[in-house]
Amino acid sequence: VQLQASGGGLVQAGGSLRLSCAASGRTFSTYAMGWFRRAPGKEREFVAAISRNGGSTYYADSVKGRFTIRRDNAKSTMYLQMNSLKPEDTAVYYCAADPSISAALVTRGGMDYWGKGTQVTVSS
Repeated sequence: VQLQASGGGLVQAGGSLRLSCAASGRTFSTYAMGWFRRAPGKEREFVAAISRNGGSTYYADSVKGRFTIRRDNAKSTMYLQMNSLKPEDTAVYYCAADPSISAALVTRGGMDYWGKGTQVTVSS
């Protein structure tokens, strides 16, 4: 599967952005999906994960209550709605997919497929 993330940009603190991850192929629904981010000078970190049917979601504590992950299997697209953005959310955001693990294990980050990132910059 090929993944393409989009929707990043520059936003003021407290603002919102919605990221999208479009997947190629017709097997999107067979992949557990996740969002990760890498801030300048830091290691990549888990942000959110979603199960194949969208019924289960997982979030990093740092984004819980502010970010919402969802997917539309008919459109082969995953989304990350980001509200109440903070300067510390500034990072390159990546979407990832894996056909072999449960969404709960996406937190480990060892995903099979990665998209190119999209930059999110939150100004104070």
